[in-house]
Amino acid sequence: MKVSIIKQEGLTREIEVTVPAATLQKTVERELVAYGKRAKIDGFRPGKIPMPILKKQYGRMILGEVLDKTVQETADKAMKEQNIRPALQPKIALKDGEAFDENADLTYTMTVEVLPTFDVMDLSKISVEKPVAKVEDKVVNETLERIASNNRSFTKVEEDRAAAKGDVVVVDFHGQTKDGLELPGMSGHDMQVELGSGQLIPGFEDQLAGQKVGSHVHVDVTFPEDYGSKELAGKPAIFHVDIKEIRTASETQIDDELAKRLRFENLDTLKDAIVKEISADYDQLSRLRLKRALLDVLDENHSFDLPQGMVDLEFESILRQMEQEKKQAGEELTQDNKDELKPIAERRVRLGLVLAEVGRAGNVEVKQDELFKAIYAEARKFPGQEQQVLDFYRKNPQVIESFRAPIYEDKVIDFILTKASVTETSISIEDLTKEEDDASEAEAKPKKKAAVKKKSA
Repeated sequence: MKVSIIKQEGLTREIEVTVPAATLQKTVERELVAYGKRAKIDGFRPGKIPMPILKKQYGRMILGEVLDKTVQETADKAMKEQNIRPALQPKIALKDGEAFDENADLTYTMTVEVLPTFDVMDLSKISVEKPVAKVEDKVVNETLERIASNNRSFTKVEEDRAAAKGDVVVVDFHGQTKDGLELPGMSGHDMQVELGSGQLIPGFEDQLAGQKVGSHVHVDVTFPEDYGSKELAGKPAIFHVDIKEIRTASETQIDDELAKRLRFENLDTLKDAIVKEISADYDQLSRLRLKRALLDVLDENHSFDLPQGMVDLEFESILRQMEQEKKQAGEELTQDNKDELKPIAERRVRLGLVLAEVGRAGNVEVKQDELFKAIYAEARKFPGQEQQVLDFYRKNPQVIESFRAPIYEDKVIDFILTKASVTETSISIEDLTKEEDDASEAEAKPKKKAAVKKKSA
């Protein structure tokens, strides 16, 4: 095999590879012999078919398979021989685009973008701040009040009075749009509606307030423009509602009894659980801000040519995401929007290459148990369907690889932080969350408020 670089421009390499005809012919004959052991031709036993007959019967088919396999193998070998690390899969073409002659040498050109070579900055020179927020008593108290409100008990109102804000009304209802459309969910029985809670579309609860048990109410509403069902979005509708019962809330005391109802030992242990859960959320926010600061430092301190193919792919990925978001918001994607995406794509590619180089030099790798841990965490997001989720990943091992990249990135970030100087600074939770919606970060943001779960029995 002969390999030569015939063109070099920036990160693009054009390589010519020539495989001798004799090498191909030997490979074809070897494959024909192997195929002949299972081939069936009248008058011959499998494995006893003469080579001329095998070539006549199967030669073109085997040649095509050998050609594809040879190109793939020799392309990889050629890149290794030239110390080329490809950024993307190379583009391969037979020389002059001519059909292949089985008696001639195989010559093809390979155009490939290579990964840039660059020096990673001295990680020990990195200095970043990690903002941390303390869980304040008022946040704990607000959470307790919310828990108490969510755990109120309701008793049936026996007196003859109208429903008021804060009451729960038990209703039967049947609705349709003004043009006669009826969809599942527009009718129901014994639904409990807390007046003033905003759980129903605007105007619905207001028209139930002031009504008594036994009342038949015609509720006129208009579905919001951004309503989840496209068939109902923006449409006026009427609901026929029967008030069957009114219930009033009993104030829930924030005490040991409330904690025990939630399966905690006492109020103090409930408070500890709240602090622990909120602290975990704060820690995620702190990690996000720290990571963002670190990525900014890495971006500012590295400048090198980027493989245009990688930038184009990243640009298209961001563009598709923005197009979807704009479409959902009922907005048009402008040229200015598109122009803003290029530097974002370049930043992501640059940082990806830097992190990959740091990880390579630091021998960072993702272990199987880390992948499995991430898969189990994903399965737990679907209560009651965990086994189905795990079965899906078990049957589709290629999908498991989608977990590898974010795990690897986090491990590289952790590796860099062991080398860098990190200083903690105390800030308020308001300041910690004010940049939470930065569009340059693709990570999910943790919720600011905690909702304490019951302990398992």
